[in-house]
Amino acid sequence: MTETTKRESMEFDVVVVGGGPAGLAAACRLMQLDDSLTVVVVEKGSEIGAHILSGNVFEPTGLDELFPDWKEKGAPVKTLVKGDDVYYLTSAEKGIRMPGLFVPRPMHNKGNYIISLGRLCQWLGEQAEALGVNVFPGFAASEVLYDTDGRVTGVATSDMGIGKDGQRKSTFQAGYELTARYTIFAEGVRGNLGEEVIDRFNLRENCDPQHYGIGIKEIWEIDPGKHDEGLVVHTAGWPLDGHTEGGGFLYHAANNQVFLGLIIALDYANPHLSPFEEFQRWKLHPKIRQYLDGGKRVAFGARAVNKGGLQSLPKLAFPGGMLIGCDAGFLNGVKIKGAHTAIKTGMLAAESVHRALSSGDTGQSELGDYEEGVKASWVYKELHRGRNFGPALVKLGTFWGAAFTFIDQNIFFGKLPFTWRNPKLDHESLMKAAEAEAIDYPKPDGVITFDRLSSVFLSSTNHEEDQPSHLKLKDDSIPIDFNLPTYDEPAQRYCPAGVYEVVEEGGAKVFQISAQNCVHCKTCDIKDPQQNIVWTVPEGGGGPNYSGM
Repeated sequence: MTETTKRESMEFDVVVVGGGPAGLAAACRLMQLDDSLTVVVVEKGSEIGAHILSGNVFEPTGLDELFPDWKEKGAPVKTLVKGDDVYYLTSAEKGIRMPGLFVPRPMHNKGNYIISLGRLCQWLGEQAEALGVNVFPGFAASEVLYDTDGRVTGVATSDMGIGKDGQRKSTFQAGYELTARYTIFAEGVRGNLGEEVIDRFNLRENCDPQHYGIGIKEIWEIDPGKHDEGLVVHTAGWPLDGHTEGGGFLYHAANNQVFLGLIIALDYANPHLSPFEEFQRWKLHPKIRQYLDGGKRVAFGARAVNKGGLQSLPKLAFPGGMLIGCDAGFLNGVKIKGAHTAIKTGMLAAESVHRALSSGDTGQSELGDYEEGVKASWVYKELHRGRNFGPALVKLGTFWGAAFTFIDQNIFFGKLPFTWRNPKLDHESLMKAAEAEAIDYPKPDGVITFDRLSSVFLSSTNHEEDQPSHLKLKDDSIPIDFNLPTYDEPAQRYCPAGVYEVVEEGGAKVFQISAQNCVHCKTCDIKDPQQNIVWTVPEGGGGPNYSGM
């Protein structure tokens, strides 16, 4: 905000930043407890669900607690899992189906559902509005507000109508200040405001750094004769090597659709690796292609996922606010699930805020009882049982790490008397390009495999082009002067949307950023080896417009 910008201010009891499952659950729970509260959910997507992307095999535990009558209310949770197939892919042509006895217990999906998390969030948004929550989609929270004592007092939304040159256009509209007694941050993975408060209040002082993966997903409509509604398929192994963590999924949803994707841990070492291209060639494996031949791709998207688990959870509460869901990192890596923990942590935060406000609190407290509630809940117990899953894969490699996970989960039920740590940051893992094996990726065939630009088109991504780039470089010289000679500028490959390119202009190498292609996956903010790229919010409503992801 410049000195000459006059912002309107709106006051609420609680501001929730982010319209995903955690934020909407928090808002709903607050109104269930006291419908006289004023609660607002501010969401940067053009509508609720527009920026939501997840596999998704959904465990209904949290939803059962939030809305016990969710079936009667018509929640879009219909397709019950009927079976799990887990394959270890040994090569581009071969794979072994793992007997269920040897699959880690948390990966069994009996009682779970194959859903679109975006559609569930749309439904949760409807429930929130029916309860009296103010839901503001299309408004990007761009700034945390603090009082003179340093306490969080709310957020401000981004100004609209500013051109690339930084000057106001005729369409200029100042952002709004949304103030509250408490602010709940529920932006999802690597939320930029969540990262700000983590740094400001030193919330990671006593935990490991967060660790991440990049998930790339497509939706296909397939031949009804090949469709097996309710079947869940997971893969490990090829195309990744034994030191690169990741795995594939293919879920048979309703209406002859399959949801498929590949998740790759962002601590991978080879700078020549392209997660997008690895996903494309994974689809060519016979175990996957058997379902896709004769089908049609209808949607594409990408999103970072948390994978640090229990050891990477920061302190959750700070003066004036708290972190919930994936903004804190509550995904259960061994289950490959985070929506149920997001809903539950949103509820626990809401209950903590309600207790404070009911006692006459004016918002001056740091709500430590929220963290106590998390530690007493099934969320913490789940994460504790699976705490060694991620570190085991890092320490032992993917094969022996998986073997350890079987022993840890199926024999000792997650109760081994030690906790492994993983203190190395993901962006510190890259080898120098000259020392790494080059990877020859096949050209897309336009039938099973595709290029980045046609994929971004299917994500319905749109940004106002005449606006300042929301992807900022701390130092403009680093991509060409350091990253290119050292790592062959890996941004060209780790970005699944083709945002970053090295091009020639006038005989010189130039780092080009096409911010309008950005699908808001946050990979660049995580993986850049010099931490030189800073992801900020664009104008509200910009980004992907996912339908059914």
